[in-house]
Amino acid sequence: MLEITKLSAAYGEAAVLDGVSMQIAEGEIVALLGRNGMGKTSLVRSIMGLGSPHLIGGNVRFDGKDLVGLRSHEIARRRIGYVPQGRRLFQSLTVLEHLEMLDQGLPGAWSVRKVFDAFPRLEERKSNRGNQLSGGERQLLAIGRALMTGPRILLMDEPTEGLAPVTVELVENVLTDLRKQGIGILLVEQNLYSALAVADRVYIFETGRVVWQGKPAELLADQAILHRYLGIH
Repeated sequence: MLEITKLSAAYGEAAVLDGVSMQIAEGEIVALLGRNGMGKTSLVRSIMGLGSPHLIGGNVRFDGKDLVGLRSHEIARRRIGYVPQGRRLFQSLTVLEHLEMLDQGLPGAWSVRKVFDAFPRLEERKSNRGNQLSGGERQLLAIGRALMTGPRILLMDEPTEGLAPVTVELVENVLTDLRKQGIGILLVEQNLYSALAVADRVYIFETGRVVWQGKPAELLADQAILHRYLGIH
């Protein structure tokens, strides 16, 4: 479904992606792991056409159609959802307003009711503005907002960052349900064990390159790889 081939990108003269190739299939969760500053967020931003970093070479194709050169809103219209690191909410809008402005009846889109059923805390806080939410509530709203667009593939950058364990488990359950619905997910995560609990395949990044790929069980069994690239002893 999503195919990235030899993708390279840079901030000014500083290269951040170096010939990255990977694939995410329909109904597959692919975890992208690596230490901070290794280019994971830069890859997601490049897929979404956000302009920075700027692309140097390579291709991004979705359902066989090129995405490189499209604007970010055009990419989103191809039913590619994005949950950015840091949530990026509108501080003055309420929870309900965040969701209702995207309630356009798109194919496969979640309704406001379905988001509230998945995340009951959001319904409790539906009249609160973005700047009145806790970090966990803001993250749940960012995920719910993305699902309102009816994505066929979802790019998620650190979705469990700062969440309490019970909320992390809730997010994991939602990701598993999305996979059952055929939605592909590229999951950028620092929470190793949360990522491996839901992922079908794993890529590890080091200085903008894929240095390892395989199944979660294979990674857990390889202490040398865990230590070398993720600092896990």
